[in-house]
Amino acid sequence: MTPAEASASMSAAGWRHGRRALVAVAVALAAVALIIDPIAREALSGGRTVDLDLLQLRLAYNTGVAFSLGDQLPTAVVLTVTAAITATISIFTWRTAPDSRPIQTIGLAAIVAGATANVIDRILDGKVTDYFHTGWFPTFNLADTYITCGVVLVLGALLLESTSKDHTP
Repeated sequence: MTPAEASASMSAAGWRHGRRALVAVAVALAAVALIIDPIAREALSGGRTVDLDLLQLRLAYNTGVAFSLGDQLPTAVVLTVTAAITATISIFTWRTAPDSRPIQTIGLAAIVAGATANVIDRILDGKVTDYFHTGWFPTFNLADTYITCGVVLVLGALLLESTSKDHTP
């Protein structure tokens, strides 16, 4: 096998494995978030709360985006904008997965999963179901934690990449 063929083979393997991991992680995480939402709605309806010390489970709905921004906008506008952003991030993630570090792919998959779960939740009834309440931060849901953790993983991967490039002769 020539060096060019070996490189093409490795690139094809990266393409398959990176994208497989991306899809598997994103689908699994989004499914869990979408399964939890109706359970939270049912368990926490009628003003019921569950106190877990640092965290309370308390039902809230968000018709806007992050921190209820845009909650006065028509649902169709919020849905269109969030779906477009989610699609753009998904396309970027799909295209970069073959060449990304595994930690970056997992982080991007978590971001895609969280954003997709929130869009699907909003499609179902025009709002996002939130249920994690701290008392010092806006109420959020599992999909939001995916987005936040995904951003941390992507930033960590980028920092690792930049420090490894700095130490390369």
